[in-house]
Order: sequence, then C-alpha cells, then structure tokens
Amino acid sequence: MTTAAPTVRAGRSPREAVDAPGRRTTRGAARRTGGRTPWLYLAPALVVLGGLLVYPIYQLGLISFFQYTQAQVSGGEPATFEGFGNYAELFGDPQFWQVLLATVLFAAACVVSTLAVGCALAVLLTRVRALPRLALMLAALGAWATPAVTGSTVWLFLFDPDFGPVNRMLGLGDHSWTYGRISAFFLVLLEVVWCSFPFVMVTVYAGIRAVPGEVLEAASLDGASQWRIWRSVLAPMLRPILVVVTIQSVIWDFKVFTQIYVMTGGGGIAGQNLVLNVYAYQQAFASSQYGLGSAIGVVMLLILLAVTLVYLRLLRRQGEEL
Repeated sequence: MTTAAPTVRAGRSPREAVDAPGRRTTRGAARRTGGRTPWLYLAPALVVLGGLLVYPIYQLGLISFFQYTQAQVSGGEPATFEGFGNYAELFGDPQFWQVLLATVLFAAACVVSTLAVGCALAVLLTRVRALPRLALMLAALGAWATPAVTGSTVWLFLFDPDFGPVNRMLGLGDHSWTYGRISAFFLVLLEVVWCSFPFVMVTVYAGIRAVPGEVLEAASLDGASQWRIWRSVLAPMLRPILVVVTIQSVIWDFKVFTQIYVMTGGGGIAGQNLVLNVYAYQQAFASSQYGLGSAIGVVMLLILLAVTLVYLRLLRRQGEEL
C-alpha cells in the first residue's frame, strides 16, 4: 500500500508545512487572548461605574413609571404602576416645553461663550511670558476650584443692587440684575463661564503646546494672520480635543442647577428662569411628585445621549478618528 507524500509549497520545508496549521491556531488563540486583556484591566473600573451609574439610572427609569409621592415614600400607600402616565403628563404640560426651550438656549449660549473664552485665553497663554502665564493659570485654576455655591454667592454680591461694586462702577444705581428674565440668565451665564472656562483653557493650551512649532512658523512666514492660523491650522489639528471639551461643556451646562437655584432664588420670579434640572427638583421635592421628577431626569438623559451621539456621528462622517 502506497502512502501519498504531503504536498509542500514552494519555498517551505516539509516540517514547516506540517507545523503551519498548529502555528496558525496558536496565533489565533494569542490574538483572542490579547483582545481580552484590555477588558480584564478595565473590569474593576467598569464594575465601579456600573454600581455608580447603571443602578441609579435603572432606579430613575423605574420610578418614572410609577405614581411615587410622599405617601409611597413613607409607606402609607403602595406604589401604583402608571406606565407612561408621567411622561404623558409631562409632555402635555406647556411649562415643560417652555423650560426645555429655555434650557437649550441657555446651555447653547454657555457652551459657545465658554469655548470662545477658553480658546482665546489658551492662545494668549502661548503669547505671554512665563510670569504672566503662571499668574493667569493660577487665577483660572482658582476659579475652577471654587465651589458652585460659593462662586454664585460672590457673583450675587458683585451685582447686588445696594452694595455691589458693579452697579457703582457702571452708574446703574439700584438696578436689580435678577429681576428681569434676560438679565438674570445673563448674570448666571457669566458665573457659569467664569467657573467653566479654565478646563477648556488648560486642555486647549496643552493641545497647542503639542503642535510642532515648525507648522506655526511656516504659517506665519506665509503671511497668515493669528485668526487664520487658528482657523486653518490649529483648530483642525486640535479637533479631537475640541470634541472632548465641547461634549463635556454641553453635559455640564445642560444640567446646570446650583447657579440657577442660588442666583435666582429657585428659578426666578414666577419661574421665569427655570431650567430642566431646577424644574425636576421642584416637581420631585417641592411638590413630592417623585415619579414626575424622575421622568424629567430620564428625558434629560436621553437628550444628552442623543446630542452626544449625533455630534460624534457627524465627526465620523468627516473622517475624524476619536
């Protein structure tokens, strides 16, 4: 009986031909093991995040489907399942849509202002000497480290109609900045930008320092102005960093609570300065309608997720790698 010899490819010895399938299997197993290794390192952090985020979000969504008031909290009455009843009541309330529009416009103004101030100061940091740069960095980090309640109280004092130095400097007498709807939102916007721009400034400044100096020097030699260098050179190179600071600014400014609550006395006269976070607080804790307040929280979460996903998708369509 004759046994056929194994087929050997050109340029490969018989031993290599026999061992090749085994090596391919070993490489595949190593590749699969290597693909699981990062997840093993991330597992502890994912467990902590799951406990801190997933479970509270689950409870928030669960309560939003029940009639959950003070009677249910104290145990006097059982919780009643209402399905989408809280959401139907919320979407049928005209005040909710007014507050939602005000929140979107206010958050957009805060994000644009914060990015503009932070990016401008980041460019300024690259133009000044070491001592002024250090002073500006320390001042900005001091504003960033100030608690929101403390910063809001300080800004209220600065614009106080009786004792505030701003009215005296501008000659406005006893003008109340928190009485009018637009002026109150503007005052809160100034405080939000003041405590938010340091993050943008430091992050963008670090990105600018990582840009090769030859690139900026070549743009200057070509006669480009500072604005043209920023728009055509720096901004495209810093786009991944700008994406991060923009998304985080949107999240922070969309859910502003402390500044509005402290500076407008809980939402302004007749609720004229309400935003969604303060509105949810009023419904949940002031009115003891915890189910309705939870529904507002779920709506805010979905809006932020949608904005973030749409923004990232647009960037991916433009070919950006994040």
